[in-house]
Amino acid sequence: MLRLMPVGDSMTIGSAGEHTWRYRMWQHLCATYGGPFTLVGPREALHDKATDTDTSYAYADPGFPRSHLAGWGEGWLHMADAIEDAVRTCRADVLLVSLGLIDLGFYTDPEQTADNVRRFVAAARAADPRVRMAILPVIPNIRAEADPAFATQVAHFNELLAKTIADLDAPGSALLPASPPPSYDIHTDTYDGTHPNARGEHRIAEAFATALHQAWDLGGPYTA
Repeated sequence: MLRLMPVGDSMTIGSAGEHTWRYRMWQHLCATYGGPFTLVGPREALHDKATDTDTSYAYADPGFPRSHLAGWGEGWLHMADAIEDAVRTCRADVLLVSLGLIDLGFYTDPEQTADNVRRFVAAARAADPRVRMAILPVIPNIRAEADPAFATQVAHFNELLAKTIADLDAPGSALLPASPPPSYDIHTDTYDGTHPNARGEHRIAEAFATALHQAWDLGGPYTA
């Protein structure tokens, strides 16, 4: 059985009442992947905005494998310390990673964030030398639109991320750069300029699905 682990921040964990892009990805693979698969991870909850804690289970549709490694306000900095145990315990084969906005916004500069990407990859491989990873760059968000200096930081990190992925890609443990969602528009694909609405969930799932299909022949073309 193929075991995929979504790894991310608030855009991946989602909040109460949402489907999440994880659900959209599961739907896509149910329709296009020819073998058994599941989503894995040490966590299952959504973010509860009322209490500002990751404790809600109020999914719009709870009928899917809800496991993940994602957290509201967490980034590469945090996941680099959590990924080794998560991969080992959950026996993940493929990581679907969407991180970086939180790091750049609150914790680390582009170079430091890229260093944490390297720590993350090394830790995941320490748990399983054959683990594969599809990695999404930082996608458009309202802070980058409103703050040119921050937009420059995001663009610089995305360049460093692409180089890091190329440097660390290895036979038997591939690193796959996923392209940003096509035509992603923060005004129509998010509800607050950052977090995806239903349309945005599909677009993020599509970004991962397209990368997996084109590079690894895993699943098929994405259809909402």
